[in-house]
Amino acid sequence: MAQDSSFLLRSAVPADQTGVLHCLAVAFDPYRDDYTPQAFARTVLDPAGYIERLQAMHLLVALSESTIAGTIAGACNGREGRLRGMAVLPEWRGTGLSAQLLSTMEAWLKEQGCHRITLGTTPPLQAAIRFYERAGYSHTGKITDFHGMPLLDYAKEL
Repeated sequence: MAQDSSFLLRSAVPADQTGVLHCLAVAFDPYRDDYTPQAFARTVLDPAGYIERLQAMHLLVALSESTIAGTIAGACNGREGRLRGMAVLPEWRGTGLSAQLLSTMEAWLKEQGCHRITLGTTPPLQAAIRFYERAGYSHTGKITDFHGMPLLDYAKEL
């Protein structure tokens, strides 16, 4: 666990690319063997994927001094928001950072007019599933294909 649990949340900028990609890669690396190569690549992103996400979604970063300790992205389409790419560096787990990232993004989506938020997660991410369920998300029963692996749909009414 990180020694100092203070962090700053702000909107991501293009210069955050290296830190965001590092955060995603480190957070998801323990699950690499549970993912198809294509699903893993779409999860951890590459520089082009980062720019696409930055242009298409509202992307937040959590900074501890100059280190990006966490990230989350969200987009609002009409009355429904969608979350993507939430990750926290292992040393920041258990500090409340994940909950702060999620609640900040939920508040932003609500400000955009969203009344419902959805997200997709994969079966290997059991800790993330428990986290989302504690935060009020429920499995919708919908399962889609995410580059050769199941993507479980979760939703929360605001």
